[in-house]
Amino acid sequence: MNAIVPSQRPAWVQFWTLTKPRVVSLIVFTAVIGMLLAAPTLPGLNVLAAATVGIALVAGAAAAFNCLVEQRIDSVMARTRARPTVMGTISSAQILLMSGAVGGLGLAILWHAVNPLTMWLTLATFVGYAIIYTVILKPATPQNIVIGGASGAMPPVLGWAAVAGDVTYQPLLLFLIIFAWTPPHFWALALYRKDEYARAGVPMLPVTHGDAYTRLHLLLYTLLMIATTLLPFASGMAGYFYLGAAVVLDAVFLAFAWGLWRNYSHALSRRTFAYSIFYLAMIFAALMVDHYLPLLAG
Repeated sequence: MNAIVPSQRPAWVQFWTLTKPRVVSLIVFTAVIGMLLAAPTLPGLNVLAAATVGIALVAGAAAAFNCLVEQRIDSVMARTRARPTVMGTISSAQILLMSGAVGGLGLAILWHAVNPLTMWLTLATFVGYAIIYTVILKPATPQNIVIGGASGAMPPVLGWAAVAGDVTYQPLLLFLIIFAWTPPHFWALALYRKDEYARAGVPMLPVTHGDAYTRLHLLLYTLLMIATTLLPFASGMAGYFYLGAAVVLDAVFLAFAWGLWRNYSHALSRRTFAYSIFYLAMIFAALMVDHYLPLLAG
């Protein structure tokens, strides 16, 4: 059987690849954890399902819009140059139409089936990522990841607002964890993709300030991230199970960051990037388990 080349795939299938399903899955996962932590017991399944679908749709629309804006950058990046936007197998009009439809549907679900606060916060997150980060910050400053990380840190806040109907200090602690995690996560990638970013004209930190400067700041931000992961325990939001898990996960991340600072290699940078994704998922999983342990014990 002959393989289907990209140009033969339906537009919606190509659009699906542009929504970055793996990235969105982590976004949705942290949002769901925010929902679970917002309720003393399991939240209502109707709200849980509606909020999950709504947030996923808006996140996917934002990711597709990001691909549309970054066609030139993606064309010189090894990991993105096969995207339909670069290959020219899907038009800008099709992407805009489908992004608008998917994102609009997600916002409508959040408004009608969840609550207006979650809808407005999700819309602000879309604007922060698709416009402020992608269009304004990324091509303008090496601090793009630091500042733009605010939009990527919003999902647990969205999840919390969906269930609780407000935003208290607890979801802001979750926000801080992801906000501090984002720079070392992306700089690990940028270190071994530096030449590609340079060709694309993107002022990532290794391009503008060099490897040694980036490795030092990756280590410093890792220490800041570790401090933020201790805040849920220090504030009474989480207990000793979470603390133990966080200490182990933090120690491994710190070992990676220290290794990059002292003895850099592309292979170690790749492993650090891969571990950072696992790390964030496990930190939030530990928060969820810790939250429900008293219920299981009772």
